[in-house]
Order: sequence, then structure tokens, then C-alpha cells
Amino acid sequence: MTAEAEGGHEERHEIKFAAYVTELDRVRNWLLLHQAGFIRPYPERQVNNVYFDNWDYRAYAENLAGVSARSKVRYRWYGESAGPAAGSLEVKQKRNYFGWKLRFPVDEAPYVPGKNWTEIRAALRAQLPWNGRLWLDQNPLPIMINRYVRQYFCTTDTAIRATIDTSQQVFDQRSGLYPNFDRPAIMQDTLVVEFKFARADRQRAVAMMEDFPLRISRHSKYMNAVRAVGLV
Repeated sequence: MTAEAEGGHEERHEIKFAAYVTELDRVRNWLLLHQAGFIRPYPERQVNNVYFDNWDYRAYAENLAGVSARSKVRYRWYGESAGPAAGSLEVKQKRNYFGWKLRFPVDEAPYVPGKNWTEIRAALRAQLPWNGRLWLDQNPLPIMINRYVRQYFCTTDTAIRATIDTSQQVFDQRSGLYPNFDRPAIMQDTLVVEFKFARADRQRAVAMMEDFPLRISRHSKYMNAVRAVGLV
């Protein structure tokens, strides 16, 4: 079992900005023309997540209250597949401004057409190590699927990374035994920019962002999504 599959983690600082999607060209040009030398290391791609919670909506409540130490459990896959394809179970943990992820790779798609959520969760669980199963067992309820298009940027030394997320869609999963892929919730057309870097690079990153065209916001795609599906 690899360290990643055992839930090894990387700690990083995260700073987020949010705006209407009309700001996309201005933000992208700022990155590509910045003296820090941002490059695009990967092509853009669609990111898909199923968020899980417990029956008391603990993760939702902690994020709504801004609890300093909190976690979210999600299953993530990439590409155009509407249903969960091969990917990884992720536990996104945060303490104040610092965050890290535990990742548990899943090699076989837990979803095939016709499967209900109980079957999907069982197929996912069967591919997890014991600590991944524990997280899933403690958060058994699929709350929502969200997806968005992500663009990737980083400095040439890769110390500072940035992402731009657009075209977000959210699908409520609470009301049925089978996945909802066809009835998205109504959401504003926004973009989210996130800078990610290690603690040691914080001073450099903050100085670099002094003339960034957007304002820092306490923005969460997760919280926007739960508002869209009516949890708030």
C-alpha cells in the first residue's frame, strides 16, 4: 500500500478569491503576464465530486459555523463521466488557514448505470484501506454532486499554484435512492480563484498577490453548493 493510499497528507496554505465569471479574462491575463512567470502545467479539465456527510450533517454544520478545525469527505474523479468513475476518496481537512488532504485511490469505477447509492458506496468501500473505510462509514450519506471546469497555473519552480474554477453545477442527492445527474440546482455563474502554497512560501505568495484584481473572500464551493440544494 502506498503512502498516498494509506492517507499520507500534504499541508498547504490556501487563499481564495471569488467573482462573477465576467472577470475571467482579467484574472487569467494577470496570471499569465505576472513577473512570477506563471505557466499552465496541465490542460483544463472537468472536476467531479460526491460529498458525503453523516445523518446530522456534521460537515455542513462545521463549515457553516466556521469551526477552526473541520473536515469534508468527498469522492473525486476527473473527466466527462456523469457518474463516479475511477478516482479517489479524499478527506479535506482544515485548521485555521492551513489545509491538507488524505487521498485514497480507487482504481475501478464504483458506478455503472443502474446502480443505486447503496451499491455505489459498497463498490467504493471495497477498494479502500481500513482508514478510508472508516471515513466513509462515519459519513455514509451522499449529499450532492458538484462539477466544474478547472484551469491550472503554477510558478516555474512550482512553489505557488493557482487554479480557476468556472461552470459549476450542483446536483442534490438527498431525495432518492439513485444518483441524480439530470436535475441541477440553480446557481450564480461565478469563478473561484485559489492560490496554494507551503507555509514556507507564504510571505512570497502574499507579496505577489498585492495587486491581484480581486478581493480575498471567505468562499467555499462546498458551502455555495449546499446553499443551492437548500441545506441553508
